[in-house]
Amino acid sequence: MKDEILNRFDPTNPLTGSSCGSSEPFALRVLGDSMEPEFPDGCIVIIDTSADFENDAYVFAKHNDEYIFRQLKISDGKYSLAAINSGYETLEIPGLEAVQGKIVQRAGVRRSMHKHYL
Repeated sequence: MKDEILNRFDPTNPLTGSSCGSSEPFALRVLGDSMEPEFPDGCIVIIDTSADFENDAYVFAKHNDEYIFRQLKISDGKYSLAAINSGYETLEIPGLEAVQGKIVQRAGVRRSMHKHYL
């Protein structure tokens, strides 16, 4: 089983994509443990496609034709996607064009699980 966020999601496909406009925030469920403990398996994240991306932002990106959820790392003009869980490798990306959106909120069953990322 993949440890990624809805790895079958394709925003350009009307069968699997979102009905939201391209600049509207949307929600996805986290699958797997790659971003634990900050984002536990099954939690919901809100993704803003119009947000600015900076070092250490949590992002939704495309890597090797799959959509993944990682932390953006920018160092010396190089870009990579890192999992919080150290059991996963850091992935190099050519630039910010791979980043599709920024995680701006984590939602959960209880209000205490809600958190904003700006």
